[in-house]
Amino acid sequence: MVVGFNHNIRYKGELFHVQTEDSGLANPHIVTLLYLGGTILCSKKTSYADIIKADQLEQVVESIMKEQHKEMMRRLKGGEFDARLFPGASAPAPQENPPPPPTTRSLDEVILDYLITGEEK
Repeated sequence: MVVGFNHNIRYKGELFHVQTEDSGLANPHIVTLLYLGGTILCSKKTSYADIIKADQLEQVVESIMKEQHKEMMRRLKGGEFDARLFPGASAPAPQENPPPPPTTRSLDEVILDYLITGEEK
């Protein structure tokens, strides 16, 4: 079973750390933390207790972990935390009809997939 993922991301001159961990079957949840200089800026916790008996649970949990980890990186790069982190910066305006997800993957997504699976996609 995958224990976790860790990535350092430079954004607007600062080095952020994203960490995602699985707490295991005894405590079935996935936690992703966003750090700046040892301070937790944001966290997301997802329970998978409702699917604990699923076929191929290990692969399902790994998939959830990957997506949650990438989501935190996208939120950072998308400017969601800018207003809090960078004085004078404004948060991105909410969009009524957000654009569809890009058809091409970002470099972060390609690197994350490669680091996790060792395969180019």
